[in-house]
Amino acid sequence: MIHPSAIIDPSARLGERVSVGAYSVIGADVVIGDDCWIGPHVVISGPTTLGKNNKIFQFASIGEAPQDKKYAGEATTLIVGDGNTIREFVTLNRGTIDGNGETRIGKENLFMAYSHVAHDCVVGDHTIFANAASLAGHVEVGDFTSLGGFTSVHQFTQIGTQAFCGLGSVITQDIPPYSIAAGNRAKAFGINKEGLKRKGFSAELIRALHKSFRLLLKSKTPRDQALAELQPLIDQFPEVELFTRFVIDSKRGIAR
Repeated sequence: MIHPSAIIDPSARLGERVSVGAYSVIGADVVIGDDCWIGPHVVISGPTTLGKNNKIFQFASIGEAPQDKKYAGEATTLIVGDGNTIREFVTLNRGTIDGNGETRIGKENLFMAYSHVAHDCVVGDHTIFANAASLAGHVEVGDFTSLGGFTSVHQFTQIGTQAFCGLGSVITQDIPPYSIAAGNRAKAFGINKEGLKRKGFSAELIRALHKSFRLLLKSKTPRDQALAELQPLIDQFPEVELFTRFVIDSKRGIAR
């Protein structure tokens, strides 16, 4: 299952049933979990840890040094969970000492061709990065989030769970959970009602999130008054609590 032309460093550790294609290079301090499929012409540099059942297609660059001028060769890492699909020419970089020392990616994510995750990013589970979607350093992306093709995300930005960012979005401020955003510069212009409905959210919960979005982000109601009005919904729905807490805690400000 290891092609004769593949180059694998003696310190790399490969799990059971790992397949490595022609001319791929597995560097020092790389750990690859069971049942991973590494296509041809892939480069995986360490320290990098891959979980189980990942598929990495040709010409991807995984765990290379961060593209940060302050980086001076420190031992930082990339950690990738299980079941991710990483398509052609995807680049996933390690962390920096100035960050938390690692870039972390969850499970069951789809990274389409040419997408990029920079140093010190945290990506959750079940996300979709369409072609050429790119994160600058220190970005956090929540679970079940979708980034449209050619989306660009500014450093230190947060994108909440279940958010949907349209084609070509330029994101310079935080995108709240459950919302839909688009544009240059991107604005969150409402709750992603159809997307949430398809994911099984009840009509009552979607209405509650819509009211939260409208009161906190679109109305002129003072925040304390808006939170007081939303308190029954916060008590009833954990999703509304998560939404309001994200808005309150945002450091870069909400894109609106």
